Order: sequence, then C-alpha cells, then structure tokens
Amino acid sequence: MSFGLFFALAGAALAAATSGLGSAKGVGMAGQAAAGATTDNPDLFSKVLILQLLPGTQGIYGLLIAFICLSQIGIMGGAANPDMPLATGLLYFAACLPVIIVEPISAVHQGKTAVASISMVSKKQETFGKSMIFPAMVETYAILALLISILAIFGVSALA
Repeated sequence: MSFGLFFALAGAALAAATSGLGSAKGVGMAGQAAAGATTDNPDLFSKVLILQLLPGTQGIYGLLIAFICLSQIGIMGGAANPDMPLATGLLYFAACLPVIIVEPISAVHQGKTAVASISMVSKKQETFGKSMIFPAMVETYAILALLISILAIFGVSALA
C-alpha cells in the first residue's frame, strides 16, 4: 500500500471519528440538560428530545464524508488503487479537513447552545420554536464545512 492511499483513508477515518466524538459530546451535554428538564416536567420530553438530537447531525456529516471519500477512492467498490500517488492521497486528506476540524467543534458548541435552549423551554414551553433557532445557527457552519468537503472530494476525483 502506498502513502497516498494511507492519507486518503486517514482523511475518511478522521472525518468520521472526529465528527462522531464531537457529536457524542454535544448530544451528551444536551441529554443531561434534557433529563433534568423532564424530571421537573415530563410533558417536555418530545420538545427537549428534538433539541438534544441537534448536535448529532455533525456525526452524520462526518460519516457521509467518509462514505463519499471511500467511494471515490474505490474502497467501497473494491477498485482502490494501492499505488495511489502521494499527492492524490494528500489532496483527499485535505478535502476532508473542513469536516475533520469544523464538525467536532460545531457539535460541542451546538450542544452548549442546545443546553441553553432546553433551559429556556423548561422555563417557558411556548418559547420552543424560538429556542430551535439558536442551535440551528451553529448548524449553519457545520453544513458549510460539509459542502466544502463534498466539493473538494469530487474536485480531487476529477483531477485523478
């Protein structure tokens, strides 16, 4: 196996791993707040569950980038080039960097924002719709990183 293929696989693996770690932390923080809110008022369960789930999307985005990268380098179809040039592998790795870097940070911050939104809803249930806006704003940057990585991976594939 060449170093090119190694770096391409490392990019895909890190995209899934770092995003999953960030989402686990964000969902965990929001889950703790949701548990506290539903202890006081069990009727809040469905509302706080939605807020708790929001930081989990970054893990999905990382997994999506890993699948796209693996399919583009041929791992999923069994046609991977074991002699992939180092430059190509580094380009795939670089294409995964937006997701590797942004998704875990975004997930943690979205988890913190979801905690605040859960607190808001637990005090005034009628603020649920407004409370969704705050974590959704953090999601914007996760989506931007996802889009850049998708475009970059397909750009590398077009070069190879």
